[in-house]
Amino acid sequence: MEYEYDVIVVGGGSMGVAAAYYLAKANQRVAVIDRETVPNEKGSHHGQTRMLRFGYSEGQSYVPLVKCAYELWRELEQESKRTLYIQSGALLMGREGSNFIDEVLHSSTTHDLPHEVLTSEEIMTRWPEIKLTKEYMGVLDTLAGFLLSEECVRAYKELAQKHGAVFFENELVLDVDAKNDEVSVTSATHNFRAKKLIVTAGAWTHELLPQINMPIEPIRKTFAWFKPKRENLYNDLQFPCVVFDTSFGLYYGFPDYKGAGFKLGRHDGGQLTTPDQLNRTFGAYEEDEAELRLLLDAYLSQASGELIRGGVCIYDQSPDEDFIVDWHPDHPHIMFAGGFSGHGFKFASVIGKLLSQMALEQPLLHPIDLFKLSRFR
Repeated sequence: MEYEYDVIVVGGGSMGVAAAYYLAKANQRVAVIDRETVPNEKGSHHGQTRMLRFGYSEGQSYVPLVKCAYELWRELEQESKRTLYIQSGALLMGREGSNFIDEVLHSSTTHDLPHEVLTSEEIMTRWPEIKLTKEYMGVLDTLAGFLLSEECVRAYKELAQKHGAVFFENELVLDVDAKNDEVSVTSATHNFRAKKLIVTAGAWTHELLPQINMPIEPIRKTFAWFKPKRENLYNDLQFPCVVFDTSFGLYYGFPDYKGAGFKLGRHDGGQLTTPDQLNRTFGAYEEDEAELRLLLDAYLSQASGELIRGGVCIYDQSPDEDFIVDWHPDHPHIMFAGGFSGHGFKFASVIGKLLSQMALEQPLLHPIDLFKLSRFR
């Protein structure tokens, strides 16, 4: 059976489902095709929470995009009538004069963001649960917090469906065939045709569009929830999200939300993999838990209780860790987004909006020059 749409979105993760919503809301006939269910635990959006911070260590050029994403998340909350964002604040810590701290301060001051600069002593006085050495300092991003990631994807999906989008789940795409004025997509069970195609398939994107030579490395990443040694010690009513830039790695943590435990992950490191061969068992590598315990023992010893559970996800890492959002160089009716390198979820709302505008040939609410594929050539 063949289906015909205005726009096909291949990849129903955070970026794809957001794009589908904005397109369906614009009265486009939209199909979303995903190899799993939407949401799922095979991509990059599972794990309960994702941090949203404004003082951006990855570069001040991201700050206007964060602000736009934040406004769109708030709009989604209102329309979906769901709680999607918890404004807990985010405490970003590192050695004074480090590139990490300097970039956070640069982002915060350049864009006049509300923030507090704290010494290690001031941090430990306010949050005795944190132990730091004197050379550390911190920047408290007071607007920051965390998104409930699976709830965000679910909200976009339900609203997209309300506006007429159709979701084909557990549907493996076998082939994408671009013609001059349309695109054919073949799955294991169906054929699809559309005027426009958006590919947001994470670590699978370069397999679906091999001709554009998308420089993405899939990396296996782990995170885990730990039981604090004292009840209510790290809950979201009094404890912020945290980022630690240490000599042995860059770590991120979330307060204990609704009794799930203190969540911790390491942003750098990980194992190179392929998406279809990814070992999804937490603990398959000795370092899965050990490298997280290393951070807890050094700086958050009261959070280093029993392991509640661990999870595995996949980064689609670009060479410069900046995003890749562009039109196909030979077929401008195909758009793609990837290379989100472990810091993309907070931007899903605005990236989805941008992709919809690209497909509709509308003016973009934010320039994408920084993200174009041509920078690698």
